[in-house]
Amino acid sequence: MDGCPSTPLFTFGVIADIQYADLEDGFNYSRTRKRFYRSSLQLLKNAQRSWAESAVRPEFILQLGDIIDGFNKGHGASERALDTVLREFSVPAEVHHVWGNHEFYNFSRSALLRSRLNSSALHRDRDLSGDVYAYSFSPAPGFTFVVLDAYDVSLLGREPSSEQYGQAMDLIKLYNNNDDLNCPPVLEGLQQRFTMFNGGFGQEQLDWLHALLTASDDKRDRVTIVSHIPVHPGSTDPICLAWNYEELLAVIRAHSSVVCYMAGHSHDGGYCQDKDTGVHHVTIDGVIETPPDSDAFSTVSVYADRMVLKGEGRVEDRVFLFPS
Repeated sequence: MDGCPSTPLFTFGVIADIQYADLEDGFNYSRTRKRFYRSSLQLLKNAQRSWAESAVRPEFILQLGDIIDGFNKGHGASERALDTVLREFSVPAEVHHVWGNHEFYNFSRSALLRSRLNSSALHRDRDLSGDVYAYSFSPAPGFTFVVLDAYDVSLLGREPSSEQYGQAMDLIKLYNNNDDLNCPPVLEGLQQRFTMFNGGFGQEQLDWLHALLTASDDKRDRVTIVSHIPVHPGSTDPICLAWNYEELLAVIRAHSSVVCYMAGHSHDGGYCQDKDTGVHHVTIDGVIETPPDSDAFSTVSVYADRMVLKGEGRVEDRVFLFPS
């Protein structure tokens, strides 16, 4: 960390894919990976304790989606499970909740907008439609964070009569002819992403992001984008990639202000630096597939020229130098 002052400008915590349920351990959809439903709550408590005891407490927490597991819905336990998890966010810091596929397994979009998982209330942008869950906030002068809605165009959480649902069905059917749309259409390659548990970014949201980044370019702000689904093929298993990742990457690449894109969804995590722009794409390892004797969270310290991610357990330490 040569050249870094000892005290960061600010710090923040990051955690992804908690997927808590009051159930015995189980397996993922393809039954190849073990999932630790109950102990995910203890791993959240470990993260909260670490953040609370930090010499520099985080200004905010990024919860990158899938806070409770979809199995709760079938047990009539969605509200109870959500209450259980939210009680553990005890650090006195604002929590920014991202929405993933498991939020939509448990709740409708309209219910989420009315819920405690809607953290946009203080940051709402009137240029966006009311049900697109995207907003920005600035924790310090010169720094902007943008939360994006990766299920804007989706078969999850959208009414079948809606324009977004129709767009999603038309798109997925171009590539996936399976009866079960959660089954990938191919076994290898980027086309695996056309499954029902993924989604995409609508044109209105892309236009809004472009306008926001244009203003950030002019101000020479450092922008970090966060969403549930990764958008760079180098940062994730291709089965967990956003449907229209190329469109979002094109917006990012058209602007100088973006320094980092953070996501969850792919439980093994991932990282790459875009060779054209220098933007860092990091996918945070999922709590749900982390054994009880380990951890999966991180604390990020932000300096004038870099962000330093200190990982715990499965999450690797990383330094993100800002593109010049």
